[in-house]
Amino acid sequence: MGKWISQVQTVIGLEIRKTFFSRRGLWVYLLAFAPALLWFVHSLDAIREQARWRELANQEKKVSSAALRSITEGMTKEEVEAKLGEPYAKMARVTRRGDEISSYRYTDGESDVILVMFNGKIGNVIRAEPFTISRDSLNFATVFQFFYLRFAIFFGCVGIFTNLFRAEMLEKSLHFYLLSPIRREVLLVGKYLAGLIATVTIFTVGTALQLLAVAWHFQADELNQYLANGGWGEVGAYLGVTALACLGYGSVFLTAGMVFRNPIIPAVVVLQWELANLFLPGFLKKISVIFYLQSLCPVVAQPDQDIPIPLRILSSAAEPVGAVAAITGLAIVTLAVLAFAANQARKLEINYSTD
Repeated sequence: MGKWISQVQTVIGLEIRKTFFSRRGLWVYLLAFAPALLWFVHSLDAIREQARWRELANQEKKVSSAALRSITEGMTKEEVEAKLGEPYAKMARVTRRGDEISSYRYTDGESDVILVMFNGKIGNVIRAEPFTISRDSLNFATVFQFFYLRFAIFFGCVGIFTNLFRAEMLEKSLHFYLLSPIRREVLLVGKYLAGLIATVTIFTVGTALQLLAVAWHFQADELNQYLANGGWGEVGAYLGVTALACLGYGSVFLTAGMVFRNPIIPAVVVLQWELANLFLPGFLKKISVIFYLQSLCPVVAQPDQDIPIPLRILSSAAEPVGAVAAITGLAIVTLAVLAFAANQARKLEINYSTD
């Protein structure tokens, strides 16, 4: 056993640099860090908007929050001006058909409201609500679960784990490992752990940067209160889910890269299954990685309420499992896939004329 551990460590040492700095995998960093950039842009926009609303309020163009909430569709321009006074900004135009379309903007210093009027009556009320941690927490959960888990980490694992064997077959260098006095299973474990270290490091840093970017525009006292009331638990949960996503998807795509000549085909099949998981019956939901990952997320992102009612019923057909059951289920799936990969590794033969 000590010899195998030493060999695994040697393989990790040989693979880790290639895994982190492979030219084939540089795009993975873009997948991991691009969402953080978007959240930083969101925070900058929030800071700018909050400063603009406060400045308008200081210029005596502020209206009360209660008055803003009292405005409803169908009210006339005169009724609006009687309740709120002159807007701080307004625009108007006349269409070719002779209809007048205008917009009034008001603020209470914390939020912004745009009143869109058609021929002097309100047709639409657009409210820019105050920036709150609870709202941004739900927005982050939605982006994390429907983009970061399903696409960024998924394709990042495709890019890194499929190349652990496939890239060496293409570069005609895998035979150096296979001719070494090392068990195939040990080689597989070493390569898997190297890929796992790389993906966990890259994507947990990406998740941490996103959380930092989301929190950037809030005041220190707001953040301290949030962190003291379960916020640190949410942060830890998101980092843990990120690591477990790399664990589960990594095993799948390491196996795909070793077994299939073109691993993109199984990647597409797995992607379709994971995307369809939201609408599968309850017992089928559990035959996937994403089901267990979403069960571990601290904030549940709800599907779009505009989807048809039958699909909405399907999307809620299975209740999330507890943390212990989710981690256990994911571990069982991962070990089963790696056991299959180890069995395939024993039969691995290299014929560069066909690969």
